[in-house]
Amino acid sequence: MQKWVAGMAVGLGLVLAAVVAQSRHEPIVGGPCEGCDAVFQGQPQEFGSSVRIAPATEPGEPLVLEGVVRDSRGRPAPGILVYAYHTDATGVYPPDGRFRGRSAFHHGRLRAWARTDAAGRYRFATIRPGGYPGSDEPEHIHLHVIEPGRCTYYIDDVQFEDDARLTARHRQRLEGRGGSGLTSPQKDGTGTWRVTRDIVLGQSIPGYPAN
Repeated sequence: MQKWVAGMAVGLGLVLAAVVAQSRHEPIVGGPCEGCDAVFQGQPQEFGSSVRIAPATEPGEPLVLEGVVRDSRGRPAPGILVYAYHTDATGVYPPDGRFRGRSAFHHGRLRAWARTDAAGRYRFATIRPGGYPGSDEPEHIHLHVIEPGRCTYYIDDVQFEDDARLTARHRQRLEGRGGSGLTSPQKDGTGTWRVTRDIVLGQSIPGYPAN
């Protein structure tokens, strides 16, 4: 009986330790946002600097989003997590039932994390997202930054200069969070859209912790 109780106590301790470990994460700075905590839900065991958001079979025009993350002094920032999510080609966030009732459910299944390499580079292979149906909202890709052991925050969406929905009114809403999110899409020889979105850590982020 004592052995059983001891075994139960050990097992319970391991479960509680796992729950506590999962609940620990970087503080959210930069003001509230919809689903800020979703960046911690469903993270993979390992992160690469070049990852795929949409599977190769996903309908839509292929797109590669890449860039370099730098600190405020312009130095490449390795080991930073860049989290991205977006709509499918029809403009909706395709649901992922695994996260029903949690923040990540509203981000859909087209989401991924990339960890910057030694040169601060990250890369996502995906599709070009559609604009929201029945809306004048431009096409966009949501981005968040996680600085391990420091903080997390959202930055300006990736938006496309050639998008007819991108009006002067929409441009005025841009805050320069993490640098400019405006991109100039170019198609390569394979018909893949390519865009570059460089990131400056902490730029225009309210409450960003001082070094």
